[in-house]
Amino acid sequence: MKRLAMHFLGALAWFAVTAAGAADLVEGKDYVRLKNSQPVETGKKIEVIEFFSYGCPHCHDLEPILQTWMQKLPPDVQFRRVPVMFQQRWEALAKIYYTLDAMGDEARLSPEVFKAVHDNGVPLYQDKAFFDWAASHGLDRTRVAEVYASFTVNSKFNRAKAQANAYNIQSVPIMVVDGKFVTGRIEHAAVPAVVDALIAKARAERAKS
Repeated sequence: MKRLAMHFLGALAWFAVTAAGAADLVEGKDYVRLKNSQPVETGKKIEVIEFFSYGCPHCHDLEPILQTWMQKLPPDVQFRRVPVMFQQRWEALAKIYYTLDAMGDEARLSPEVFKAVHDNGVPLYQDKAFFDWAASHGLDRTRVAEVYASFTVNSKFNRAKAQANAYNIQSVPIMVVDGKFVTGRIEHAAVPAVVDALIAKARAERAKS
């Protein structure tokens, strides 16, 4: 009953933000503007970053909402993820993300990673457990182990730490739009509408610059 009530309140929040639009977002509540914007990695496209962890239960709850939202991204928007590492186990999960990304299987298997960790209790933070799990999902176990320990994955792992520090990420999930707007404490169901409104805001500011 409590979960149902939370979903209902989230739906109301989503509807309210959708109806209001970018002009009615409340700075300091729905989002904050960074004093020092960060450079984006998407060139002419508006960048949307999700700071997350496979180990975060809130990120797990947000995942199906994001999956639906990602299917309707405008052509001038690019979404990417940056894993955070608030605890040791999350470091291994960050390497899992970059391993799957390097192998071209992140989009297909990220929802399955969340499911394994939170619904099935699979200890993917243990190397052997992850390699076995990857093999059970059609990946070559030896190749997965190689990529997991590769220079490329380790470089991206270190880059993720640096980016989380640059944005001063203290909790997850957090969405950052175009290196300047950071979502506030909002219901998961309201995230797509808030992010869409911030995308519109970023688009308008780019047009003026």
